[in-house]
Amino acid sequence: MGNTHNASKKGLNKFDFLTKSAIDLGAVNAKVIPVRKIAVEDRAVLKCRVGCPTFGKKLMCPPFVPTVDEFRKMLRDYRYALLARFKAEAETDEEVARSLLRCEFDPAMPKELREKAAKFWSDWNKDKQRIHLAVLEIEKTAFNRGYTFAVGFTAGSCALCEKCNVEKGTCVHPTMARYPEHAVGVNMKKTAEKAGMTITFPFRNKPDPIALLLID
Repeated sequence: MGNTHNASKKGLNKFDFLTKSAIDLGAVNAKVIPVRKIAVEDRAVLKCRVGCPTFGKKLMCPPFVPTVDEFRKMLRDYRYALLARFKAEAETDEEVARSLLRCEFDPAMPKELREKAAKFWSDWNKDKQRIHLAVLEIEKTAFNRGYTFAVGFTAGSCALCEKCNVEKGTCVHPTMARYPEHAVGVNMKKTAEKAGMTITFPFRNKPDPIALLLID
């Protein structure tokens, strides 16, 4: 048992260059785990279909992405995954956090609440862009070390464009765009717990973004 544990730890240590890359790019914590610890659930995309106001409006989100079953099959070709936790700058109070989606669509919400929500979404988009670019750099670092099928997943929906080119059906940043983890069925809260990390969701003041990189 001890030898197995040591061998497993040694196998993960070879990815120290990736965890260092993540930290250098702004992550506050990074950890490599066996891919079997990634929790993939059909119900994850149900929240995209019934709880997300941008469903069908972004090419990197359902229904334009691989299905959960397709992703499960792809995942079998990978052995490890990097989880990288980033610090969000977007901040709001508990009252606004509870009302974020309503503020966008409910004209009866108080103006002050709507303005605070609008500021949060603007700041959160900037966070997502920053994290997205960091994920691409980490992915490139893995690629340059010979992990040619390494691929990153973003924390939150794609924010590269102010408005997605979904109506024309063609991404304008095809080399940069990446899927959000939950869009292909990853339960990031459960995955983080399995990795010894935590996600507070629903968040109270700041989002708790964790990006994912699959490593072959």
